[in-house]
Amino acid sequence: MSKFRLLSLALALAAASGAQAQEVVRLGNLKFAHYGAVSYIKEIAPKCGIKVEEHVFAKGPDVMQAILAGELDVGATASEAAISGRANGAPIYVVAGFAKGGARLVARPDSNIKAIKDLKGKRVGVTRGGIHEVLLIAELAQAGLTASDQPGKDVQLVFLAFADLNQALMGKNLDAIMQSEPQSSQAINKGYGVEVMKPYDTPIGAPVRTMVMSEKFYKEHRATAAKFMNCFVQATKLFIDNKPVAEKYVREVIFKNQITKDDFDDAISNSPYSYDISPEHIQITTDVMAKHGTGKMRAAPVAKDWVKTDLLEAAKKSLSIQ
Repeated sequence: MSKFRLLSLALALAAASGAQAQEVVRLGNLKFAHYGAVSYIKEIAPKCGIKVEEHVFAKGPDVMQAILAGELDVGATASEAAISGRANGAPIYVVAGFAKGGARLVARPDSNIKAIKDLKGKRVGVTRGGIHEVLLIAELAQAGLTASDQPGKDVQLVFLAFADLNQALMGKNLDAIMQSEPQSSQAINKGYGVEVMKPYDTPIGAPVRTMVMSEKFYKEHRATAAKFMNCFVQATKLFIDNKPVAEKYVREVIFKNQITKDDFDDAISNSPYSYDISPEHIQITTDVMAKHGTGKMRAAPVAKDWVKTDLLEAAKKSLSIQ
């Protein structure tokens, strides 16, 4: 073999090993304002020594199904989907929390709904299998109201995708919706919805959105998992510290200028970016779900067995974040 061919082969092998060195992380995400920093991870991933492939899903349970199928390494979802997934056999760990809140009960302006108790006899839209359903059922129970998508209860539930709830409210097919952000802020700012409440007075408090990793990724790819977590903390810190960057990315890149500055500001004021999660929060959420029968769990998981924050704590420490 000529020296030239040997050199070409060596260069090709070097290039291949360089490409292999930048590990690929498959990330599942949702299209909401408070999921923006998670989405931004892929933009700065090369600096962290990884490549992130983002896959966007309609709702949290879909992310869980993709992890179960071995199609994702990491997923961003509400705690309810993570808890239900773990309860039904998904091999996952909760490794961080990336946003708080992100829910709002919005009613039609002409509905005369001022409080939860006013939902009696009304049609209320919510997305099945999300934290919003858990919060709605818990709030109704606190007010002494029953609810079902079948007739005969105090409140008629109508299960719709997040993307369809606003249209149904605007078309007066629903009296109220329990909605995420920025969609609830949009409904209010465009005048076809009014805020009834932010549903944070149940034992859950303001729900924390969860970052989950497959057990396989967490255990067998520790170095890559650590790089990903470092990247997550960097992206989140940027979005917390530099609101103009966060706004520009969420409004222009994620929502293609379909939401206004006011929509973004209102959405993030109700769903601030964050890092942290605790076993206690996940356990309380699990207990509320079990009490009200939301999230169909084969066996309620014990939070301390699957909330693993060691990678998060190491990443925060390395970046001098308290």
